Amino acid sequence: MKRKIITTADGSKTIQIEEWNEQYHSIHGAIQEANHVYIKHGLLFCFDRLNSSNNESQEISILEIGFGTGLNAFLTLLQAEDHHVDIHYTGVEAFPISAKEMTALNYADELHIPEKTLLFEEMHHIPWEIDKRLTPYYTLQKQQKLFKNITDKDQFDLIYFDAFGARVQPELWTESIFKNMFDAMKSEGILVTYAAKGSVRRAMQAVGFEVEKLPGPPGKREMIRVTKHST
Repeated sequence: MKRKIITTADGSKTIQIEEWNEQYHSIHGAIQEANHVYIKHGLLFCFDRLNSSNNESQEISILEIGFGTGLNAFLTLLQAEDHHVDIHYTGVEAFPISAKEMTALNYADELHIPEKTLLFEEMHHIPWEIDKRLTPYYTLQKQQKLFKNITDKDQFDLIYFDAFGARVQPELWTESIFKNMFDAMKSEGILVTYAAKGSVRRAMQAVGFEVEKLPGPPGKREMIRVTKHST
């Protein structure tokens, strides 16, 4: 499928699959969407829970469904350093972007940290399937596989579910996929996603998640955060 780089409304770039008319991020703002959905309502929510608990371990394990451009992973790395929380980040991607596409992305510049460009590029260049500590508080492992082949059990505190939309890939928003997510999460873990369709909510509830709707990013009325409670 043909892909091209486009500029979103906040100035940050993303990749568009032309024949699907589908983007890796919102056309209303790639960085805005990532910060709202995955950082504000996912990562910072986890930070707040860490700070309010008696748990001395300041560690968070994250799984990203759709590593894609690396934007969510990059924003998470920056937060890990700012908050001094040790993060182990697993990014799953079946179809990695090319080196040419990666160099066309402008996230470090749009975030006004051009000195971090090489760090962003290193995230894409590290080998797959190995842990790589990129900063004092951030370790990345990229895994190249289909989402249905995720078999982790009770491993992740937080999941960023950033797959292509159900309009173009409905098979990624099914009970079987969300059962894999449920099994991969630790008790009281959370999952956040930009989606809010009724069919998605019902599939999540069917596998045992508690679902809450939250205000969406620019261009979307709602998003979803779910929790896996102890049984």
